[in-house]
Amino acid sequence: MFKKRIILFLFAIFCIPSNLFSMHIVEGFLPPFWSFFWALIALPFVGLGLFFINKKIKLNPKIKIIFAMCAAFVFVLSALKLPSVTGSSSHPTGIGLGSVLFGPFAMSVIGVIVLLFQALLLAHGGLTTLGANLFSMGITGAFVAFVIFKLLDNLKFNKSISIFLASMLGDLATYIVTAFQLALAFPDANQGILFSFVKFISVFAITQVPIAISEGILTVIIFNVILNYNKEELKLLSVIRT
Repeated sequence: MFKKRIILFLFAIFCIPSNLFSMHIVEGFLPPFWSFFWALIALPFVGLGLFFINKKIKLNPKIKIIFAMCAAFVFVLSALKLPSVTGSSSHPTGIGLGSVLFGPFAMSVIGVIVLLFQALLLAHGGLTTLGANLFSMGITGAFVAFVIFKLLDNLKFNKSISIFLASMLGDLATYIVTAFQLALAFPDANQGILFSFVKFISVFAITQVPIAISEGILTVIIFNVILNYNKEELKLLSVIRT
């Protein structure tokens, strides 16, 4: 039954309308130097991610289904466009779920796959900005979510609270880094990078905070569904204790 639900969930991602636009940095927006810079930084994380994914799958091939679900979760949520009163738009990232289950390095692999498909099929983001978008969402957001979850879990916080805060703060971290990336590329002519950062982050903040809270709640719900059907796999992944 669980496998059938996962297959239906994966199939559903192809039913998303093609006129969606996300707040990934768009194709050609960053200067060539910064496009290359972020791609160079992101590349080692992807290599390590492939290593850790193969290692975890060898422990139990069944976790491939959960891994695919995490990828679909990121694809769907990060493809949504939610309007903002500031004249921009925002979207959830979905990165927290996979970070909790598989760790931050694995999410760099999911991130690059999702961002590549979105750039090619949905015109979200772009190829030249792939490295920057991956660093903000699939690396920084993933690491923040993972660290928050592990910290709270070690302090014996309730599992749902730990996952909620990890997902929410991972989402917010993504947008903070995106604003910083834009500020580095386009500093204010008179007042510099910091002033530019404040301008960019203020564009996202109004809508992104409630979106992050909503994503945290949704992530807890999805995690509890996985827990009900795949408890043994979560034990192997060291997400829950024996």
